[in-house]
Amino acid sequence: MTVRVMLVSPATSAALREARFDDDGPLDEAGARRARAAAGVVARVDRFLSGPSRRCRETAQELRAAAHPAEVLGEIGDWDMGRWRGRRLDEVGVSEPEAVSAWLSDPAAAPHGGESLLALCERVGGWLQSLPDDAGRVLAVVEPAVARAAVVHALSLPAEAFWRLDVAPLTLTELSGRAGRWNLRCGRSLGGDSV
Repeated sequence: MTVRVMLVSPATSAALREARFDDDGPLDEAGARRARAAAGVVARVDRFLSGPSRRCRETAQELRAAAHPAEVLGEIGDWDMGRWRGRRLDEVGVSEPEAVSAWLSDPAAAPHGGESLLALCERVGGWLQSLPDDAGRVLAVVEPAVARAAVVHALSLPAEAFWRLDVAPLTLTELSGRAGRWNLRCGRSLGGDSV
């Protein structure tokens, strides 16, 4: 049986607009409005999931307000940025240029004390692989880093390809298949959200 995994990136927040490592802030007003406008765009699902971040949970609530709430899963949580959490990328680049360079060039590096890119891809890949063949249609609202890691894993791409993938707010990325063999259907915007 084929599993269909639909990954929806959450709507905008202040952290996203400020190029800041997420600090678990809420959707901004425009993001909430766009998420509400996208409600009902995604068809029936067998399992509705959300990453644990506030932005994912609020987007899930807006997308499926009339349906049951999303099940929150830690396995599809955002990339752990350790001590960089809440800081702007340009600020970290000025104060820790060698650390940022290592983080961007070495998939095993975690100079921030959180997860390395390899660890993120392994965690998200493990979640994908754990889906049973009869999971049906799974909708998960996940942070862009999680969607990118899922694509890297599903297509057996080198970890460095992660940096070449863009996932805009309220974008749908679809994977279909089953453990070990996935196909990608490139994302489409659900709500016309832009940063």
